[in-house]
Amino acid sequence: MQPGLPAATFDTFPASGIIRQGIKIKKINMKKIWISLLAAGMLSLGAIAQDADSTEYKPVEYPDGFSAQLNVVYTKVKDWEGKMDLYLPPKSAGPSPVVINIHGGGWNKGAKESQTGFSTFFKMGFAVANISYRLTGQATAPAAVEDTRCALIYLIKNAKELNIDVNKIVIMGGSAGGHLALMGGLLGNDHRFDGNCPGVENIKVAAIIDKYGITDVWDWGYGSNITSKSAARWLGDKANDKKFAASVSPITYVNKNSPPTFIVHGDADPTVPYQQSVELHKKLKEAGVVTEFMTVEGGLHGKFPKEKNSEVNKAIAAFLKKVGVAK
Repeated sequence: MQPGLPAATFDTFPASGIIRQGIKIKKINMKKIWISLLAAGMLSLGAIAQDADSTEYKPVEYPDGFSAQLNVVYTKVKDWEGKMDLYLPPKSAGPSPVVINIHGGGWNKGAKESQTGFSTFFKMGFAVANISYRLTGQATAPAAVEDTRCALIYLIKNAKELNIDVNKIVIMGGSAGGHLALMGGLLGNDHRFDGNCPGVENIKVAAIIDKYGITDVWDWGYGSNITSKSAARWLGDKANDKKFAASVSPITYVNKNSPPTFIVHGDADPTVPYQQSVELHKKLKEAGVVTEFMTVEGGLHGKFPKEKNSEVNKAIAAFLKKVGVAK
C-alpha cells in the first residue's frame, strides 16, 4: 500500500463496481475512481518526497562570549537578498580578524547552513561571516562573484560596528566556494564586479584559503582533463565565450600584489582537476606571492579522512600566523 492512499478507501467499493442504494443499482466507473485515487496518492507522495528533500542543518556551535547575527542582508538584487550569518567575538578583545566562508556546490546548489566547522577560527579569536550567494538557477556568471565582492565590501563598510579589523580579512571556500574566495581576494581593487555595491575604493584581503577550488573555468568546462557541465551552466549565454570565462577565472588575476594564498587539494580529486591548483600555485610563486600548497595524497573532492582534515586545519592556522593575520 502506498503512503497517502488509506486502506479504507479501497474497502468502500465491491469488486463488481456496483453498490446498492435502496432498490436502485448504480454502476460505478471504477477506472475513473482508480485514476483519481492514484493521482491523489502521487500528490501525497510528492509532498512526502519534498519533505524528505528539505535538509535540516545543525546550528553552528560557538564559544561563550561570542554572539550570532543570522541572515543579515548584505546586498539586494531585485527581489533577491544576499544573506550572511555572523559569529562575533566579544568586543572586549578589540577589533577581531574575520574569515568570510563560502560554500561549494558547482555554483548551482548548496547552502550556507551546511557550513558549521569553524572551531579552528573561533579558537584563534576570529569572527566568521558565512555567506550565501546567487546560484546558477537564480543568475548565471558573474552573479556569484558580484555577491562575494558585495559581502566583502559590506564587512569593510560595517567594520566599526561589527568590531572587525579591516586589515585582517581572510576569505575561504571549498570547490566553487574556493573559486569565489580566490576571485573575491585576487580582484583586489579591480572593481569590475562591484557595480551592486559601490563606495569602497580600498579593498584589501589579508589572506585566501582555497580548498580544491576551480581556478580556470574554461578548462573545467572544456579542457582535456576532468570537465564539468556545471561550468557551462554557470557561464549561461556566454558558455562559448572563452574571453568571458577567463574574466571569471582566478588564475587570470594573479599578480605581485595578490594576497598570501593557502591551497589544499587531493591528488585523486575526480571533480576538480588537481592540476588546476598546481598551476595556480606555480603562478603565485612566479609572481612572488606568499603561498603554500598542501597535497592530500589519495584525497578525493574534499572527502578527506578525519585525521587529514585535522592536519589541514592545523596547516591553515599555522599559515595565518605566518602571514600575520592570526596570533
